[in-house]
Amino acid sequence: MTSLDFSVDNVEVEPYAVTPNLTVRLRMSETTGATVRAVALRAQVRIEPHRRPYSDAEGEALHDLFGPRERWSSTLRTFLWMECSTVVQGFTGATVAALPMACTYDFSVTASKYMHGLRDGIIPIVLLLSGTVFTDGPRGFSVQQIPWDRSAAYELPVEVWKLLMATHYPASGWVRLDHETIADLVRFKAAHGLTDLDSAVRQLLTASQVQR
Repeated sequence: MTSLDFSVDNVEVEPYAVTPNLTVRLRMSETTGATVRAVALRAQVRIEPHRRPYSDAEGEALHDLFGPRERWSSTLRTFLWMECSTVVQGFTGATVAALPMACTYDFSVTASKYMHGLRDGIIPIVLLLSGTVFTDGPRGFSVQQIPWDRSAAYELPVEVWKLLMATHYPASGWVRLDHETIADLVRFKAAHGLTDLDSAVRQLLTASQVQR
């Protein structure tokens, strides 16, 4: 039986990817001395918001997700960021695998809202790991499952997330809108001689603030 332990060495921005991608440098250690031929690895990446403090500005930005601070003892719960996978080449002893994480800046995604609300510090994440390990056996390949209790925690710097989004969406972000809402915005933009939808939204927000 093989026994694998996991830890995260680093999380890096992939600068030449077409879409926003982070790469986890995941250290894998085999502690029995067996030779691992390959690993089909799966990871569920979860955010643990209770593992860090928040400034007043961050608390205000996260109100939509967690409510007022007096409720955070019950609302600041771990939530899913993404699921990802990779195939790890054979090794003996230990290796560092590259686990790709495809990210989005879509504000309908809880994780994007959360990370957008952070000013600095860290994003506390944990990788819950599973998959299949292929090793040498008495009759050829031996196939084993990674136990469900394997995990690796990491404190991802907020600056890494900001760099990733600045690389792909400089000074911008994504908001999902209904088709009719987009059509109404386009008509508003044309009627007021505006150059883009951002200007249309800005003018509507300004008008709303004046009316208050």
